[in-house]
Amino acid sequence: MPTAIARRTLCALALLPLLGATSNSLRAQTPTASERSLSLEDAIARALTRGPAAKSAGLDRDAARWRDRSFNARLLPQLSLSGDVPVYSRAIIPVVQPDGTTRFVPNQQRSSALAMTARQRLPFTGGDLFVSTGVSNVNILGTQQTNLWRGTPFQVGVSQQLFRPRGLIWDAREQDLRTDVAERAYLEAREDIAQQTSNLFFELYAARATLANAVVNASANDTLFRLNKGRFEVGRIGENDLLQSELSLLRARAALDGAKLAADRAAATLRVQLDFASDAPLELRVTNAVPRVTIDTIAVVKRALENASQSRGRELQDVQQRRRVNEAKRNTGFAATVNASVGFNQTAQTFSESFRTPLQSQQFAVGVEMPVLQWGARHAQIEAAQADLARVQTDIRTARENQVQEALYAALGLAQAERNLEIAAKADSVGAKRFEVARNRYAIGRIDFGNLAIAQTEKDQALQEYLRSLSGYWSSYYRLRRLTLWDFAKDAPLR
Repeated sequence: MPTAIARRTLCALALLPLLGATSNSLRAQTPTASERSLSLEDAIARALTRGPAAKSAGLDRDAARWRDRSFNARLLPQLSLSGDVPVYSRAIIPVVQPDGTTRFVPNQQRSSALAMTARQRLPFTGGDLFVSTGVSNVNILGTQQTNLWRGTPFQVGVSQQLFRPRGLIWDAREQDLRTDVAERAYLEAREDIAQQTSNLFFELYAARATLANAVVNASANDTLFRLNKGRFEVGRIGENDLLQSELSLLRARAALDGAKLAADRAAATLRVQLDFASDAPLELRVTNAVPRVTIDTIAVVKRALENASQSRGRELQDVQQRRRVNEAKRNTGFAATVNASVGFNQTAQTFSESFRTPLQSQQFAVGVEMPVLQWGARHAQIEAAQADLARVQTDIRTARENQVQEALYAALGLAQAERNLEIAAKADSVGAKRFEVARNRYAIGRIDFGNLAIAQTEKDQALQEYLRSLSGYWSSYYRLRRLTLWDFAKDAPLR
């Protein structure tokens, strides 16, 4: 691909001496050796490592990883220490007498308890298995003091709900999908940053190219105006041509001022994106090399469906809604809870004696819950959950079709952007050459100023179109990478 901008600029510079323009304004556009040279790849790499947007995306991913680590850690055995140290009460309490009467007597006591428990969630059933050891003490104060210790050297038990949703299994499914979505969203965020950086990079590049072109135009129009004033004085041109030349000069100066402001603003925006100091110099290094991507629309759509975060996000939505249906069916019907434990305990007057020759203890309990009359609430709740599931599945199918279309047209759009770039580069070369010919013909009086102004306008328009096409190509390239999470240069998934 020809370097159209370089040819246009060199052509304009070569014609300046013919018009008597000075070189001071052009030297102001020439980068110095002390300025920072930055290619598009350098800019994207810096934005992905030091830019504020990349830091924010990295923190989002880190938070998701820590949440996943916290969830998995809660599935491991948990060890806890609990107790009441101490509990003091002083009150009048009812005491049943041997003859069946009740006597109210003052009571003052101090108690304490301490237990250590290891608890493990059962992965397939969602129940709890626990092992514990502990000790408690009751000290009754007053005229008849009593001090009693109760030791539990070992106790193992289980608590299990029956006919209820297995929440742990649903939680694990959702957590796996959430983590996967977060990882893929992080890769997509990086591609969004690359696309945004590319846009800002070429926005600055276009602004500086426009500024350089505005300098050339302003200088050329100034020279032409002075030339036309001389021609007007000797009667070689009419007043209309002189006024048109002056108007072109005024417009060129206004365009120059606007181009300076646009270039400064674009530079400031890119500095923020790259975390550069506000006074850091920036010289952009742009080559005519662009990735040549072979577009296989079928493969692009397949990669988009397999890799994009929204694909896994749809799976998460489906799992969540199926869980709601399961909960609606099981939480409103018959249920039971089984609590069982076995261990050893002993009581004594002293702490040491309470752990000697412990006696076996068992506990078993089954709690049931069976709704009798709900007035159709259970049926209505289930129907509502199933209707929501049907709605979510419809939305999922629609989102999937939209994703297919988006990936397909992104692939076709990249191919079109490549063709547009080739055409725009050729048009830029033609526009620059036509302006050179028109200016030479105007210098010898073969065409009027109106035709020269048209050639200059078309030359400027061709330059702007080339700059838009170049920026549009890279924007389309990174957009396709974002939709597919695929590195087309390496033909490998993004990592």
